[in-house]
Amino acid sequence: MAKLFAIYQQPVDPAAFDKYYFDTHVPLAKKIPGLRSYEVTRGDVMGMGGKHAVYLTAVLAFDSMAAIAAGMGSAEGQATAADLANFAQAGVDVMMGETEMI
Repeated sequence: MAKLFAIYQQPVDPAAFDKYYFDTHVPLAKKIPGLRSYEVTRGDVMGMGGKHAVYLTAVLAFDSMAAIAAGMGSAEGQATAADLANFAQAGVDVMMGETEMI
């Protein structure tokens, strides 16, 4: 299993971010070939000392790093990546890696 992590910083207008993210971006991303699951945080993201500066995290699961590369290289993946500029002005970090249950 491999996962792509998208970590979104606090937007200026959380309500506008949420509307765009859930109504437009998520439906785009869910069309990425090879996507196995898509989960997001709800409510405040908490750190050890309390509320974290991160607004939302998304975890997209694929079968492998090759599947992530193929999915993100597809037309659907490219459209999803390009869409970030439409709503993630506060910043988003995207990371990916192989995962395993231990």
